[in-house]
Amino acid sequence: MKFFEDFHSGDVFELGQVTVTADEIKSFASQFDPQPFHVDEAAAEASPFGGLVASGLHTASLFMRRYVAVILADASGGGSPGIDRIRFLKPVRPGDLLSARLTVLSTRPLMGRPDFGLVEPECELLDSKSEPVLSMTIHSIFKRKQSAHQEA
Repeated sequence: MKFFEDFHSGDVFELGQVTVTADEIKSFASQFDPQPFHVDEAAAEASPFGGLVASGLHTASLFMRRYVAVILADASGGGSPGIDRIRFLKPVRPGDLLSARLTVLSTRPLMGRPDFGLVEPECELLDSKSEPVLSMTIHSIFKRKQSAHQEA
C-alpha cells in the first residue's frame, strides 16, 4: 500500500499504456461531448482536425484509468481537492498508443488534517513519439503512515 511518505518531489511513475479506438472515441463523445469531430467520421474529415479525434475529457479519463490501476488501487488515497491545470496538447486519434507518466512536483502535510498529506503530480499522456498529448497538474490526498500505524 502506498502512503503519503512514499511520494517525493522528482519521483517518476510510469503508469503503462493504452490504445485508443474509434469505437471508444465515439462512445465516450456520444455520452459526454457530442461534437461532430468526436462522433461522426465524415464530419470529422471535414473539420480542422481532418479526422476523428478523442474528446479532451476522454483523453484525461484515459490517464485517470492508468493512475487508478497503478497507483490509487493500492494506496491510502483520500480523494482530490482538484486539478489546477489541464492542457490538451495534440489531438488523440484512433489507433494512437499512449503512455501515462506521473511526476511528483511537491508534497506537503494537509493543513488541518495531520493524518493526511497532499501530493501534487504532473500527469502526462505521451504519444508513440514520446510527445505529450495531455498534461495536467492534480492534487491527490494520501493517508500518512504514522496515522495508519496509530489506528492499527
